[in-house]
Amino acid sequence: MQSKNKSRLSWLGDLDIIVAAAVLSVLIVLTFMGVIWRYLFKAPFTWLEEVQLACMVWIVFAAAGAAFRTGNHVAIEMIVDMMPPKIQKVMEVVISVVVVAVIGYLFKQSIGFIQMFLRSGRSTSMLKIPYAGIYGIAMVSYIDMIISYFYSLAKGVKSEAKEAACNE
Repeated sequence: MQSKNKSRLSWLGDLDIIVAAAVLSVLIVLTFMGVIWRYLFKAPFTWLEEVQLACMVWIVFAAAGAAFRTGNHVAIEMIVDMMPPKIQKVMEVVISVVVVAVIGYLFKQSIGFIQMFLRSGRSTSMLKIPYAGIYGIAMVSYIDMIISYFYSLAKGVKSEAKEAACNE
């Protein structure tokens, strides 16, 4: 029974990757179909750009938490790695505070951004997709990023570059 619960939690932990992969698949298929329809059938999808925009936003925000969790987010470690070990520990705390502060700020700003879209009722011109729905993933993503960041710290996840350097 415990392995069944663990697999459910594992699936839930990878939900961001699953969403990003599914949306990426939709983007690839629709873009390919758009090219075929435009050049072979001379009948372009007029709505394709709106869906592509939504897909790209969702891919970026859905995959952001996974990037933190796996150590593949943007990080400049070279300077910190040149410091003495005691200062490296202090810098880890400082960096953590900065990361949480920046993501917290972005989360707060995204709430106002989404509220603006909800108040205005703004939507895409062709398909009438509400912009609040397109960009609403940002708030969820920022929460996922914070959780994933602390998960990676607790698990001691290293970036791929740092792991490669350690293995040489």
